[in-house]
Amino acid sequence: MSAKLNHARVLVVGGSSGIGLAIAAAAAEAGAAVTIASRSQTKLDSAVNTLGKTARAVALDTGDVAAVERFFADEAPWDHIVVSAAQTPSGPVRSLSLADAKIAMESKFWGAYRVARAAKIREGGSLTFVSGFLSVRPSANSVLQGAINAALEALARGLALELAPVRVNAVSPGLIATPLWSGMPDDKRDAMFASAAQRLPARRVGQPEDIANAVMFLVTTPFATGSTVRVDGGGAIA
Repeated sequence: MSAKLNHARVLVVGGSSGIGLAIAAAAAEAGAAVTIASRSQTKLDSAVNTLGKTARAVALDTGDVAAVERFFADEAPWDHIVVSAAQTPSGPVRSLSLADAKIAMESKFWGAYRVARAAKIREGGSLTFVSGFLSVRPSANSVLQGAINAALEALARGLALELAPVRVNAVSPGLIATPLWSGMPDDKRDAMFASAAQRLPARRVGQPEDIANAVMFLVTTPFATGSTVRVDGGGAIA
């Protein structure tokens, strides 16, 4: 087992499933004391049991300003924080309701912003956002998601200056096989993944562990800050 994060305190917001859980598992494997946070206590209870004895789970809604500020006020400074939490209704701008559009922005952008504003991070530590490849390869059916991802990446670049020497970065995934797609019928999901794989230079869709690897690179590289690492199988150039 690598010990690159031995004794480090790592918080993964949105760490109860999918990409966030894979990031938490990678950090735990590297020796970190991992805390996962999300809104769902049920998911947290299931996830924390997979992460080892030093892991803990905290129910936290990043949409609740007071709860976010209270949580960080009560905690010691963190070595590394990763924010992957997001609930983002999607659809074309003219058919997506303004209420749903605000929910998407509240969850993914303002949730990350609240964490960045309240968190205490040790000097030389890091804050990493998970954005998405729609920031550079927009979709006619997901315009708002692309805008939110681009805003997150811009936020990371600006915070890298404001919070220095804390390092701030973003990881931008492409199509990743996560529980996000579990609501689709198996045959339709498999067909979508197969079609996407044929179009991608990598000839496969991503796995949560692919994104975790990229996050771990940023977390453990002292010279990495103000960067966005795209892990999309070549989707942005295909």
